[in-house]
Amino acid sequence: MVIYAIFAQFFDMELIDGKYLVQGIGLHAIAQEYGTPVYVYDGHKMVSQLHNLKNAFSENPLKIKFAMKSLSNISILKLLHQHGAGIDAVSINEARLALGAGVTGADINFTPNGVDFSEIEEGVDLGLSVNLDNLSALEKFGKKYGASYPCGIRLNPHIMAGGNYKISTGHSNSKFGISIYQLPDVLRLISQYKINVTGLHIHTGSEITETDVFLKMAEILFGIASDFPSLKFIDIGSGFKVAYKEGDHTTNIYDLGLKLGKNFKEFYHRYGRQLELWIEPGKYVVSEAGLLIVKVNVVKPTPSVTFAGVDSGLNHLIRPMMYDAYHEIVNISNPTGSQKIYTVVGNICETDTLGADRKLNEVREGDLLAIKNAGAYGYSMASNYNSRFRPPEVLVWKGKTQLIRKRDTLDDLLRNQVVAEI
Repeated sequence: MVIYAIFAQFFDMELIDGKYLVQGIGLHAIAQEYGTPVYVYDGHKMVSQLHNLKNAFSENPLKIKFAMKSLSNISILKLLHQHGAGIDAVSINEARLALGAGVTGADINFTPNGVDFSEIEEGVDLGLSVNLDNLSALEKFGKKYGASYPCGIRLNPHIMAGGNYKISTGHSNSKFGISIYQLPDVLRLISQYKINVTGLHIHTGSEITETDVFLKMAEILFGIASDFPSLKFIDIGSGFKVAYKEGDHTTNIYDLGLKLGKNFKEFYHRYGRQLELWIEPGKYVVSEAGLLIVKVNVVKPTPSVTFAGVDSGLNHLIRPMMYDAYHEIVNISNPTGSQKIYTVVGNICETDTLGADRKLNEVREGDLLAIKNAGAYGYSMASNYNSRFRPPEVLVWKGKTQLIRKRDTLDDLLRNQVVAEI
């Protein structure tokens, strides 16, 4: 018997004897056991991505804070924490989930925006590393805590960066962070209330490919650091771009680690003591480690297009509709079939195109399709729209599958509803 293997660029998936495998387990077998649609995560790929980051920035004291908004399953948080990652949380409930996964409060960077001050108070009560992104919160924080509890400050550098305007968070019209032009106001409040600022933070968006953008952000922080004598860390956020299709430009993290590491060393020598460098990767760690496996319900030819209608949609993966995001799609049931053009659509009563005009191996009703790069902002942005169930999540780790979230049931849809007396 001839055995051949094609290693995927993304999810660590092999094609052997006409079957797609991950860690030796067939994707068809996973779909048969857990049903479709189903999210499948390769734990080895996630840990490998963490190791890549550690190696790239090995010349400096690095702390990785996984952006859990990208994938908030507590089993994933536990796995990543066991391999050296802290957590970046943007809501108090995210922080509580991280604590439940065994992450300590000190290892959770809490950076909410637009929240009531009571949520920040809860963060202090939980012992989180609190990061403030507006002057109002900074003043309230100073009035209540003064120098008794440390905080970080998120700044807006007025840099347009990232894949598009929707995912850029550092431009002048962004709601995130305190404008660098308001630095005098920041310093005034710090002086007035003796606020203990231990960290400076910038995050300008997602899918940034240019090393120079990160270096520019860092130089802004280095340039104002002398106004903050008690710093312990500099946080450059993340936005590291991964590949969504062959030929995509990506962030060269080794080039970034080398150049930023050199600049960071020079900075903290000028500053007078060694500081920690923090990063907040989300997509970089989990995007390529995830697949959404769906079943083809109907193949619908029309005079202009052939639709492949699947048992999922924007309720499970909203990124193609929300961000015009590209996700590669593979027919894992017919890997050697002749290629034809299909538009893959969901079963939601909206336009929910998952992939338009895709060249796929012939698609037949009942075939399984794998949607790649679904590990980040897939399940975490899923909904019950059209009263459809959210899918299960399955982790593949050490050659075994583990169910880490059950599929919704009708009880889940009804759980918080109260029948009115009419």
